[in-house]
Amino acid sequence: MNDPDYTAALRAAHALDEVDLAVYGWALEHQSADPDEVAAAVGVTPSAVELSVDRLLRSQLLHVSPANPAIVLAVGPDTAIGRLAAPVEAQIREQEQQLAAMRKRLGGFVPSYHRHRSRTESLEVLANVHDVRNALNRASDECSKEVLACQPGGGARVPEAMQEALVRDRAMLERGIQLRTLYHHTARFNGPSQAYVAAATALGGQYRTAHELFGRLIVFDRELAFIPVRGDSWGAVMIREPCTVDYLCDLFEQTWERATPFADAASQGLEEVAREIHETIIQLLGAGLKDEAIARRLGMSLRTARRHIAGIMEELDAASRFQAGAQAALRGLLGADLSEQPCPDSPSPDFPVPASVSRIS
Repeated sequence: MNDPDYTAALRAAHALDEVDLAVYGWALEHQSADPDEVAAAVGVTPSAVELSVDRLLRSQLLHVSPANPAIVLAVGPDTAIGRLAAPVEAQIREQEQQLAAMRKRLGGFVPSYHRHRSRTESLEVLANVHDVRNALNRASDECSKEVLACQPGGGARVPEAMQEALVRDRAMLERGIQLRTLYHHTARFNGPSQAYVAAATALGGQYRTAHELFGRLIVFDRELAFIPVRGDSWGAVMIREPCTVDYLCDLFEQTWERATPFADAASQGLEEVAREIHETIIQLLGAGLKDEAIARRLGMSLRTARRHIAGIMEELDAASRFQAGAQAALRGLLGADLSEQPCPDSPSPDFPVPASVSRIS
């Protein structure tokens, strides 16, 4: 703002003091600003009164009557403030409009930036179930080629949940997306799981089971992976770093190659499935794993695992786990593959699955 008069008015307003307040009060009461009269009334020199009147006039607090220059009228402070503030407020409004226009122009670039950032950030920790669900749903909607999922657990979902999952997976499969999922062998004993997998397989989904799984994993288009956070939590880690995602995909593929196509226990043979689980538990007992670790690795409840273990110890006529392991070794029941595999100290926590990815847990 380059107006000299306005600049002088602002300076005058900033310079107001007690003398100006006294002179203003005189003018307010007498409608006059005669220097001699005001000086005698307020106790200052006439020249000081003249300087004060000039400041008050510039500050819009005094107004000389056009009809009679001897009449000096006091102006209300609110009116004076309005007059002095009007140019500043106009300038502020203009700057606010410029800011709004700038935000609008630059705001158009925000979606592109966030899309790029979401593609390039290598790792992000999602601390709560809502963030995880939103991220998984978004990844599911944006998926265009393939979903790989490893879902530990024996499968205990009710038929209503299985039907809902089938509807969601149908949408994925109809978009031409390949779905491959790994479950524990114990899922084959669950009726709703059997019905769900049969229906989803007819739509093009592929499902296999294994004695043991490496943990919970979902990968979209081999570009974005979700793994659980450590500990008993519903959080997840979202990974985009290509080498890490490739490693997780290789881990899935190795397990997939060793796994067997999902089949219900009757069609594969109840005795064969039970024998495989039975042998695996013997091997894990021989490796010194606790009941909780065995249940976790085989995707069964602790109660079910302990029932199997009790039956095995009775079969081996063993009074202790150590003795059971020794008896199994003597009978040649211990293989090297499972007993040499390390077992994590804590379970892989579950995390919610997107609307387009089914889960049997």
